Amino acid sequence: MTLEQGLSFGILFLALVLFASGKLRHDIVALIALIAVSLAGLVKRDEILAGFGHPAVITVAAVLVVSAALRTSGLVDVIVQRIQPLTKTAFGHVGVLTGVVALASSFMNNVGALAIMLPVALATAAERNRPPAMLLMPIAFGSMLGGMITLIGTPPNIIIASFRRSYADSSFGMFDFAWVGLPVAIAGILFIALGAWRLIPRERKGGVAPEDMFSLEEYVIEVRVKDKSPLVGKRV
Repeated sequence: MTLEQGLSFGILFLALVLFASGKLRHDIVALIALIAVSLAGLVKRDEILAGFGHPAVITVAAVLVVSAALRTSGLVDVIVQRIQPLTKTAFGHVGVLTGVVALASSFMNNVGALAIMLPVALATAAERNRPPAMLLMPIAFGSMLGGMITLIGTPPNIIIASFRRSYADSSFGMFDFAWVGLPVAIAGILFIALGAWRLIPRERKGGVAPEDMFSLEEYVIEVRVKDKSPLVGKRV
């Protein structure tokens, strides 16, 4: 093993340890690793930030913006109203939430889809008097399953398509991944809904109440006052 290889493995191992420890934010760990490979001379200085201009990074950033817009547009309330009648049984509750988040994840970033469905899961769990923990892990897996269906569903698909375009002068289409991803997603959703959620340790299903998770007693509502509003300067 050469010195460069040893340094590369050492930096990678250190990054994995920091990721696993959770003591630092993931973006901070990635920045530390980036600086480390630069100082070690493993990557040329003019190539350090080249990845930020990669089409895959720009595409992921754009998808995140769209996801944030959907999350703040009142879509959550609409989803809760639509799926509420389908959550009477545990099978239907887990199945419909996992299916919806998988569908959303196939057309937006996994994290964005999960961010939209998380409050939906908590709201419907409170309505049906079910522990939130029974739903959180299934929708997390659902977001990953749905991401395999389309080109923009998950960053790895975008990266693979970009590299194929660079080296083979052709890229994957929007639904080329669906030939494999869709059957896998359907099988995974059925497995989760039919009983995989029962494998969650019983002591973890109790969880905590939604209001305890988000400290609702400290945060009630947020109101934006316009510049020329008569409420400016007045106390609540």
